[in-house]
Parts: sequence; C-alpha cells; structure tokens
Amino acid sequence: MAVDYSVDTCKELSRKFAAAGLGRPMRTDRFDAGDEFVYEVTGINPSNTAAARVRIEKFVGGGFAGQVYRVKLLELTGETIENLTVGSCYAMKILIPPSRRSLLFRNILYAIGFQGPFQLQVNPTAARAGAIWQKFIRRAASIRFGREDAVADIHATFVDSTLGSCGELSEWVDGRTWLLEVDENLDTLKKWQKSKSTDPQRLGSPEYRAKHDFMAEFVELMGDMGAYEFARQYEWSTCKSQPNCLKRSDADDDPAAGLTAVDFRAGLALLPFLPMSPGDFKLIRKGLARGSLVQFDRGDLDKLKVFTQANFEHFDDMSDLFDELKSSEEFYRNSLPDITHNGLRLFYDGKLWNTIFKSAVTGWKIRNIIDEPAEKKLSSCKVLSTLFFIVGLIPFLGKFLRKIFANADWRKHYFAIVSSADYFSRAVKGRVAEKLIVWHRAGRVTSDNAKKLADSLPIFTCHLPLSILPVGMHKFITDNTFRKEKLHFFFIRPAKLYFNSHLREQWLKDMVSQGRGKHILTDDDAETILAQVNEPYIQKYLVSLVVHLMTLPITQIVSVIHMSIWNYTHPEAPPAERAAVSTFILVIYQLIPISPGSFCRGLYTTCLAIHDRNFKDYNIALFLSYFKYIGYLAFPIQMANHYPALARFMAGHWATDAVHFVPVFGERGALLEHWVFCLFYNWPLTIRRRMRRWAEIRTELKPRYRHIIWYILAATAIFAAADLINLSNFGQLPVLADIWILVAVVPFVSGWRITLNCGGAVLYKRIASATIFGLTIGLLYQAVSSILAWEAVTTGQIAVGAIWRAFAFAVISTIGALIAELKLADPDIK
Repeated sequence: MAVDYSVDTCKELSRKFAAAGLGRPMRTDRFDAGDEFVYEVTGINPSNTAAARVRIEKFVGGGFAGQVYRVKLLELTGETIENLTVGSCYAMKILIPPSRRSLLFRNILYAIGFQGPFQLQVNPTAARAGAIWQKFIRRAASIRFGREDAVADIHATFVDSTLGSCGELSEWVDGRTWLLEVDENLDTLKKWQKSKSTDPQRLGSPEYRAKHDFMAEFVELMGDMGAYEFARQYEWSTCKSQPNCLKRSDADDDPAAGLTAVDFRAGLALLPFLPMSPGDFKLIRKGLARGSLVQFDRGDLDKLKVFTQANFEHFDDMSDLFDELKSSEEFYRNSLPDITHNGLRLFYDGKLWNTIFKSAVTGWKIRNIIDEPAEKKLSSCKVLSTLFFIVGLIPFLGKFLRKIFANADWRKHYFAIVSSADYFSRAVKGRVAEKLIVWHRAGRVTSDNAKKLADSLPIFTCHLPLSILPVGMHKFITDNTFRKEKLHFFFIRPAKLYFNSHLREQWLKDMVSQGRGKHILTDDDAETILAQVNEPYIQKYLVSLVVHLMTLPITQIVSVIHMSIWNYTHPEAPPAERAAVSTFILVIYQLIPISPGSFCRGLYTTCLAIHDRNFKDYNIALFLSYFKYIGYLAFPIQMANHYPALARFMAGHWATDAVHFVPVFGERGALLEHWVFCLFYNWPLTIRRRMRRWAEIRTELKPRYRHIIWYILAATAIFAAADLINLSNFGQLPVLADIWILVAVVPFVSGWRITLNCGGAVLYKRIASATIFGLTIGLLYQAVSSILAWEAVTTGQIAVGAIWRAFAFAVISTIGALIAELKLADPDIK
C-alpha cells in the first residue's frame, strides 16, 4: 500500500549525500514527484529519435515488472515522435522494481529459466521488441473490438541511466479497475460463469461480467495472432490479471464501454515446476504443447504474419515495423543461452554466442556495473568477458570485484575508503543518507527522525538490525509517538467510542470520507449515510461494531495464556516438545471456526437480542457473530435490511481493505478483492434472499418437531455402542478424542437433518431445535457413560463431563444446522 512521506525530506537527504563529496553516484531505487530527467527516446513507428525532458508528477506503483510514473512532457528536441506532445501527460514505466527483494526474486526466476539477466531491463532491443508487439496487438484490437483504444498506445522506448534500466513512454489512461457491485443473485452468477443458461432478469454484476468477457475475448485475439505468452497478462484464472484492464473514466455508463488493456510487460518467468497461480497450471500445459518449457513474452512471428496478411487492409502501413520486429526478436532471443529454446545450437552456433557476449556487455553498461572504457575492452575480448561473468557469480565478493576492475568511479571510491579516514567517514554518512531515504519512503522513520538519524551514527546503528523487521514493528519499537498512537488506537479509542456518541458519529464520518477517496462509495450513498447518522438504530449498530472491535485481541490473549499454562504445568517437557506444543496451541486458535473472541461477540449479540426482545433486527448478526473472521462483518451485513447504503459501504471498506495486505493477489482490482467482497457482502445477501423465499414456502407447511426425539435416541445409541465396544475391547471407556470422528459427524449430520425436517417452523426455532438436540445427547451420553463406569467416576467428573459434552455437541449440531440453512438451493432456479 502507498505510504505518505515527505519529498522534501528525501531531497534534503540527497543533498547530504552530495555534500559528502563521494566519488560514486548515489544509489537510487525510485524517483519522487518533481524530479526532472532528459531521455534519448526512440519512437515506435516510425523509429525517430529525440531528447525528451519529463517531470515526475506521481509515483503510481511498482511490481516485479517495473515501476510506473505519471509524467509530464516538458520539452521535445529532435525528430518528431508520433503522439508525443509537449505539455501532455504520459505513463512512464521503468523496467526495474522499486523493491530490492522483488528485484532479486524476479531475477532469480528469470536466470533459472533463461540463464541470463532480465532482458527487458538490460537489453534495449528486447524492450523495443515488446513495444512493437504492443503496437500490433493494439491494431488487432481495433479490428476485434471496433476501437483502437481497447489497448493503451505505446509511444517510445529509452534507457534510464540513473536506475540502470530500459523504459517506455505510453499513453496515460485515466481509468479505474472495477466497482464492487451489489449482487444478491450470486448463484445465478455462478451458473453464468459455468456457461449455463440463466435468467437475464436475475443476472447481476454487469461490470464484473463485462470485464470477464472482454479479457476472455482479448486472450483469444492474442492467441489468434500468435501473442500467446503476452496473453498471460490477461488470463482471468491467474487471479491477478484483472488490474491490467482499466475502464476509462470518460467512458459512458455501459459496463463494457471504455475497457482498455494497459499492461503487456510480464514480471516473472513462468517455470514448469513453479506455478504461482491457479491459471498457471493451464498455461504450463499449453506451453508444453507448443514446445515452450519456460514462458515469458515469446510470440509466434509466423502466426502474426498470417494474421496481418489476412487483415492486410488494417496492417498495410506496418510492413516495415514487422521487419523490425523480426530482427529485434531474433537479436533478443539470441541474447541468452536459453537452453530450453536454443538447445543444441549452443554447441555449434557461433553467431548465437557472439550475440550473447554483445548483449551481456550492453547489459552491464546499462546497469552501471561497468563504465565506457571497460565496455570497449570487454566488447573486444570474449575471454575477458567470460572471466568477468564468472567473477560476478561469486556471492557478495563478485559484485565488489566487478566494480573495482570495470568502473573507475567505484574503483576510486573503494581505494579512497581504505586510504583516507576522512573519506571513510564521509562514505559512511553518504550511505546512511541513502538508507534513510529508503526507510523514510517505506514509512519506517518519520521526517524528523530521518533527519536526526542522518546526524547521529550511533542511533542509526541501533536502528540497523531492526530494519529486517516488518515496517510497523520497526516503527513501533523505535518511535514513541507512533507507539503511543497504536496503543491508544487499540486500547483507549474503543472504550471512548463505546461511551461517546459524538466520537462514534465522527468515526463514521471519517470512514465515509475515506470511502469517497477510495471510490468505493458514491456521493449519493455518502449523503444518505450522513443523513442517517443520528438515527437510533445507527447508534446501536455503531456501538455493536465497537464491541466487536474490542473483542479483536481476546483470542490472541487466551491463546497466549493457554500456551503459558501448558508450559508452566509441563516443566519436564524437552525444548523441542515445548516449542511444538506452543506453536500448535497458537496456530489452532487461529484455525478453529469458533474462537474465544468470536464466542464473546456471539454472547454479546445474543444478550442484545434478548434485552431488546427483538430477533428480527439481529437475525443475521446473531448467527454470524459466533464465527471467527466473518463475525467482524456480522453487523454491517445485518444493516443491509434497514440501511443498505451504509451496509454496502461498511462491507466494502472493511473486507476489501483487509485483503489488500495479501502479497500480489491482494492488489486493488484483482480477483481476490472481488471474491472477498462477494463472500462478506453479496453472498450473505444471496443467502438472505434464498431464506426469505424458503420462508414463504414454509408458511404452507406445518411445523414438525417429533423427529428430534428419534434423532436423540439414535445418536445416544450410537455413542453408547461406542462406549460398550471400547469397554469390551480395551477395558476402559473412551474419551471424546478417541472417538473424534463420531463426535464430529453424528451431531453435525443430525443438526443438518433436523433443521431440514422441521417443516414450517420459523428459522430460529429450527436452529434452536438443533441446539437442543446437541445439549440433550451430550447430557444423555454422559449419563450412559457414568452408568457404565459408575464406580470409577466422581460426581465432579460427571458434572464436568456433562458440561463439556453438552457444549461440544450443541456447538457442532448448531453449526450443522446453520450450514444446512446456508446451503439451501434457490427454489426458483432449476
């Protein structure tokens, strides 16, 4: 997620580095708003060259493929570049990640697959080949979709010597990913997803469906023209491709209008043994069928030629561009050993190895590993290039040796460090300033603290080992103000919200303001919510939300106490066993569906419904509150009946914010975001609609309860038989853990069947019947066990056993009944 930081502080730290007067350039991971650069850019069609001066207006984000900025073109000197106009804004993508960890992971995968450096970053010809492919895809899209702007235009390529990477200037698409649409017919949507016939009147989520269809047709188009591996960026089943397709802001209200493919640069190589998404399994299978063991951005030029010839009238001005693509592709593919594609050519093709050596030297120069004199030497001597490559394989030391022998600036820098104490001191200060820029951008240190650390090496040194921790933990340990704010937020603020209605109102207003900023709340909905703030039910729901927030740490506290008690009562346990049991206790509390925290939430909701003598207004929250995780959204979902605008917003605000912490797949606009929104909001609405429909049907039936007696007798007989079998075979009665399968299955299935056979009984009576069944068989089973082992048990043991069995069976049977109600199919869908 984006972090607010001070650009001025970064500039001041940069000046501190410059003031150190070091002989090497400053390490730079990314740029800031206001930075200006001049690039030698090359157009795509025609390939004119010019000097372009751009100003960074905004850092949009970064992933494995690179980092994206919104830039303004200030000046263009030289030849005319098609579609580049001074004063206009463009998207600038530099093909190196802003994160060092992402860069390392990306490069390792690419090196495994192709035995070389990431070509889009270090090989201008490879970057240009990808840009030309995008031009052809854009023209093909104009045929298939009837509009060329279905694909973002790409204008020029360049090399950024500061970051050490190739880059590209493209059309700036002002757009968004998708709206999270309310849909109470997810069962119908599921049928549509399986290509089954559906009732158009019941089919919702129009924008979701429009994007799905557009991307599917776009993948088919790229397959028709041979751009198989480019299509990976738009395969729906990868679950992370959806943000690559934007809906233009100036498009009309038609869900399908203005959909635009904007990203064609893959970040990670797809290795056959390392699928990283559900869709990768299919892509790997298809790649193997084409003879492509490792996939990245390879296209089929023969198929592209056939496609362009079949649509000659649309491509008649691109014949020269096709020839350039062909030559660029040949150079690009021959720039790497790539044993899975080049195969035996590596043993006899001298031209291939000449290209590999040439590209390697070019890449070293672009990455600023070598300077111009070294580039000339390495280009003229393959033996020297080979040695240079081998040296680079030495961990840590190789990078150091390369810079000494092939880069005059770094060589002078290192020699000055060992020969001058003053220079060494200045080098340390310069490195501290560089590091603090990274920390400040990441949110590890505030602006004031960054400046203090820059002037105090001892304090900086204390921070250094903490930098391996997550950002929040590092800041919590080292920043008093941040620590106080977090402690106040988690412990003091909930209590204040509970007792102060004005604070609750402001809390809601602040959330509405955030929702407007994130575009998950329309202006009309915002006005509706703000107009309802003072209504009694809103206040009651807000209080309930605060109580739910206050229960957040309960499960963690109980799990730690449980772990501590076990360790205290088992001092004889070896360290390995203590560690294993402690880990198990902490993990199991996170996995169980009903935890101490969720049980507290459920009890609160139950007491509230009993106090108000009102089941109707708590019917959804009453059951959901008992469940872990989903219980946090019990009241937002409940509000859907009285306050649909507020409920829609609260579900979208909380659930989708949580999912954005998931790496890669949690990106805004990705499929996981939609799934979570549907799970926490649309699916409960779908269930509620189904339950209302079934309630209408049940009004024509009579309530039935007699069958509960037969289920009680049958379940008691099953558990009694289990006791007798264990007694005869092992000489002792079983504990619940010994017959855990029966404990889990019998109450669950019985609760499921009981609620379905209650005829016209209302919902809460059906659920209560299952709960009463569980309580009863728990008590009866304890009675049977006590009779069979009458002389071996005490009254206290009988009482404790009865309580535990009644509780366990009641919970399991209630869960079975709830799931049965939730799984009821829509009676109107055949």
